[in-house]
Amino acid sequence: MSEVAYLTAEGLKKLKDELDRLINIERPNISKQIADARDKGDLSENAEYDAAKEAQGLLEMKISKLQDTVRNARVIDPSEIDTETVQILNRVKLKNLKTGAEMEYTIVSESEANLKEKKISVNTPIAKGLMGKRVGDVTEIQVPNGVVTFEIVNIAI
Repeated sequence: MSEVAYLTAEGLKKLKDELDRLINIERPNISKQIADARDKGDLSENAEYDAAKEAQGLLEMKISKLQDTVRNARVIDPSEIDTETVQILNRVKLKNLKTGAEMEYTIVSESEANLKEKKISVNTPIAKGLMGKRVGDVTEIQVPNGVVTFEIVNIAI
């Protein structure tokens, strides 16, 4: 059984749009590439055909994974999110106690993570280290560069 994916309504819509694009645009394009390559003759030495078949396999794998994620998605209602403790969909303001730097991240599902938008996956070391903590709590989190000590300054939706 696949893992449940907790998403916002916006995140689920993006996944469905991507799935629709892959099925209705990319899949026919690859099928056409395969047909064009097949028309060029001997398939045993046809690099275009091999590349198109490989692309088709990768695309089908991606479609399957997206379908699985959409099928197992659970939409989270932001009005039901608590801000007493850190959980998915919370916007958390942190202070690095060593450098004094403050940062703010929203904890989201794996498929919605986007560092440019300051959205980190619930599966990242930072998010895992924050889950269940309260404002004022201090936590040490193992990151690739070592251990960082954060204080939770604020939790919001």
